[in-house]
Amino acid sequence: MIVLGLTGSIGMGKSTAARMLQAMGAPVCDSDAVVHGLLGRGGRAVPAIDAAFPGVVVDGAVSRPALGAAVFRDPDALKRLEAILHPMVQAAQRDFLARAARRGAGIAVLDIPLLFETKGERRVDATIVVSAPFAVQRARVLARPGMTAEKFAGILARQMPDMEKRQRADYVVPTGAGRLVTRRALQGIVRQIRQHRTVRRTGRHWPPRGYQPGQIHHA
Repeated sequence: MIVLGLTGSIGMGKSTAARMLQAMGAPVCDSDAVVHGLLGRGGRAVPAIDAAFPGVVVDGAVSRPALGAAVFRDPDALKRLEAILHPMVQAAQRDFLARAARRGAGIAVLDIPLLFETKGERRVDATIVVSAPFAVQRARVLARPGMTAEKFAGILARQMPDMEKRQRADYVVPTGAGRLVTRRALQGIVRQIRQHRTVRRTGRHWPPRGYQPGQIHHA
């Protein structure tokens, strides 16, 4: 099974691209959705985050605004949070890949916002970066409820610059010229991979070494 890593900076259209890839028959693991589950009521990350950041848990769930305030502009706090969440997210991704493989998927996609920042490219066969002009990105982000220019600047400061992501990517998909352009670019990538023209005939990362069918991973 070929494992693709989908990424892009905030406001670049990654969620739209993920939905398009799903419509093309490639199952997608949404890392943001995984995090939401981990932070929600009864989520596996709630006890550890409650211990590390007292006061951010309300009615059994992590308050994302409170957690965001606790780590905003505090690199050490952000590292503590990542040390809790990243292993759990990666375990969920491995479970997703196992399920996709059992269903016979030839391509599976890991949607990871901080793919390169967390060295996630080491866990996939090829990377896709979605990108749009800065003016388009800024307009999209500032249109979100509760977003401010200061918050946007803070998010960008924690992300790898778009230019560097594009330089590292195996594929760059434009998202600023309309959905038709984006869809056609993604269709071309999927077609190439399915025809085995740009990657090995089989994926290098799934199944992992020592994997046994039916095995479930947990952090």
